[in-house]
Amino acid sequence: MVIHMKTTLNIDDSVMQRLREEAARRGTTMSALVEAGLRRVLAPSVATGETPEPLSPLPTWDSGGNLVDIDDRDALYRAMEEE
Repeated sequence: MVIHMKTTLNIDDSVMQRLREEAARRGTTMSALVEAGLRRVLAPSVATGETPEPLSPLPTWDSGGNLVDIDDRDALYRAMEEE
């Protein structure tokens, strides 16, 4: 037995606009997208003891450090003129 419940949600206007556009792009309803999103968020159920898969670590890199102190406007201008 499948039960559907109507409810009211307060959604930011910009999010609602993106939801409308995405639903149209996918050829589905806004309700279906919201339900799919909620299912995804709620999938790792605390009641069953499931834990979500850990996210991959973010990439890191060495930027080589600062060339100048950006608060020192004169030094910044000199560095820009040198390159």
